Amino acid sequence: MRNVVFDIGWVFVHLDSERFLQFLRAHGADARDLNSVLNRVALHEHECGRLSGRELLERFAQLAPQPMDLAAAHASWVDMFELQPAMVALAHELSERYRVYLLSNIGDLHWAYLSHEYGLHRIGHGALPSFLAGVMKPEAGIYAEAERRFALEPAETVFIDDRAENVQAARGRGWQAIEHTGYTTTVGALRVLGVAC
Repeated sequence: MRNVVFDIGWVFVHLDSERFLQFLRAHGADARDLNSVLNRVALHEHECGRLSGRELLERFAQLAPQPMDLAAAHASWVDMFELQPAMVALAHELSERYRVYLLSNIGDLHWAYLSHEYGLHRIGHGALPSFLAGVMKPEAGIYAEAERRFALEPAETVFIDDRAENVQAARGRGWQAIEHTGYTTTVGALRVLGVAC
């Protein structure tokens, strides 16, 4: 293996959306669960780069009958991450011996926050957020763009992601792939593939 490609969400950071949902509820929005909210604002358009961060916040505001300050909405939207230091340290360690990249379904607001707060943009040798790629996992196009942009040889690449469909899509392009459930199991799976960690 020459290349190790990491997802971000539920790999480098865990997410707790309850504070954001409480913020929406406080403004009168029907926000029982995150998925229903994200479907109503078409988050996928934001994460594919077709909807700006400001436009996303405006869509959140439209869900609520009470006026919503967009700056407060932004602060609430990005206040949902818990860093996983062991995984971040693993990526930094691997980047000394392998080419390490990030490949994540993410919009510009969360990417800017995670870069500013945690320096995730400094991990490894490059990143391809979906909002820049214009396509999201598990669509084949985002893997193809990563191959093109980072000169990845599929047979020499291992991908780490928490979602089974994203792992399967990577394997469909000839990558090795690990379904991430935790630090210990991922390290063990990397070692099985011959990755020194």
